[in-house]
Amino acid sequence: MPKMKTKSSAKKRFTVTGSGKIKRKHAFKSHILTKKSTKRKRNLTYAGLVHPSDESNVKLQLGLK
Repeated sequence: MPKMKTKSSAKKRFTVTGSGKIKRKHAFKSHILTKKSTKRKRNLTYAGLVHPSDESNVKLQLGLK
């Protein structure tokens, strides 16, 4: 049986924490920033966690399951 390959796009976007949760970056922070408020841009800076309902799909893509 061959090894499972990880999705290259997923390994660039997600990191696994020590407790097993999956960290992600927020969207909408790359361009067209002039019309967005400073508060909105600042809150998009910090990392978030993947929602529990999506965790199983992301773990499959990362080859953790």
